Amino acid sequence: MASPKQAKRKPASRRGDLAAKIVDTAIAIAEDEGWENVRLRLVADALGVGMDDIRAHFRDLDAVANAWFGRANAAMLAPPPKGFAGLPVNERLYGLIMDWLDALAPHRRVTAEMLGAKMYPFHPHHWVPMIVTLSRTIQWLRDGAGLDAGGRRRQVEEIGLSALFVATVAVWCRDETPDQERTRAYLTRRLAQADRGMARLWRCRGRESEQAYV
Repeated sequence: MASPKQAKRKPASRRGDLAAKIVDTAIAIAEDEGWENVRLRLVADALGVGMDDIRAHFRDLDAVANAWFGRANAAMLAPPPKGFAGLPVNERLYGLIMDWLDALAPHRRVTAEMLGAKMYPFHPHHWVPMIVTLSRTIQWLRDGAGLDAGGRRRQVEEIGLSALFVATVAVWCRDETPDQERTRAYLTRRLAQADRGMARLWRCRGRESEQAYV
């Protein structure tokens, strides 16, 4: 006789993209109950699958959150519109970062709760990997925007973009304006400031290099 869990499982051929369904169902539950109240058993029950089916795709709920952010990365790296490569760097970065945020915008509150859970001080197994994930996202952002500098300039760009990205996400998490207008204005302003700062920095370094040969 089949156990209750076995009886309610769906044949593999009818499950479709179970990983995507798990993420979508977890988000739906979080919209009603809050991310901290999502349990993988509730996700399994809602999908009519077993807990081992969930585990086959995700090691824990934090991995489900990672998959949600992975969708933002995919949106950011989707084929750009025609003429994108010819835009000023600031506009390319703005477009990519907003693509990332727009992908998450339908569930902004839940996304903010996910980030809060990842940064919980007593869960270093969550927030330490998040630092690595941020670094990877910034690398994809630089590559997508066509930033090919190496050496010291690359290091400065990575640090600056990381700070800008985190600050923009923090603003976005609290942004309740239509079409995320507050976030858009903030990002535009910060990118302009960063552009001016980089220009000053490299002008100064250029003068220092010239003086070194005098």
